[in-house]
Amino acid sequence: MKIVVIGSNGKAGKLIVKEAVERGIDVTAIARGENKSVAKNYIQKDLFDLTREDLSGFDVVIDAFGAWTEETLPLHSTSLKKLCDLVSGTNIRLLVVGGAGSLFVNSEHTLTVSDGADFPDIFKPLANAMAKALGELRQRNDVKWTYISPAGDFQADGERTGKYILAGEELTLNSKGQSVISYSDYAIAMIDEATKGNHIQERISVVSE
Repeated sequence: MKIVVIGSNGKAGKLIVKEAVERGIDVTAIARGENKSVAKNYIQKDLFDLTREDLSGFDVVIDAFGAWTEETLPLHSTSLKKLCDLVSGTNIRLLVVGGAGSLFVNSEHTLTVSDGADFPDIFKPLANAMAKALGELRQRNDVKWTYISPAGDFQADGERTGKYILAGEELTLNSKGQSVISYSDYAIAMIDEATKGNHIQERISVVSE
């Protein structure tokens, strides 16, 4: 299996690359700047400059692209569309590092985490941008995509426990009543999904045990 991680210099991207390397998987990293991951195979290129040829030969493309500032939030949609177009009609699977704000909090799937009264206003633009990108992704029947949402409390420097609960479209709490996962445990879940590929054209979510 050959995996490529786009946005490999980000916090999530680096840990996803590390997890893949430690499992002996053939992984290539892609980012704009110099390689900050542990990947030996590296392509220095902007996501928006990638071609179909750049991604041909890979079994799985992992999209760890991130945009956080107000002016760059639309890039969540345009970057995902770009990657979908590159792998459209192929057997290449596209796995997306998603957000938690779009997880549903009711069985009717009409209310999301970001709709909650206690959801911080400062994070709503990001949550809305990522939810919009997910909605557009759901329309892509020409792509073998999987969108993986983390728990509500997504901890960059959290502990690697090696365990997680695989869930679906709804916000799921662990045995302690928490919605939390570390970036390291999320990376485990991401590579598990990359190697097993059980959720084509689905959004799944993960939370620590």
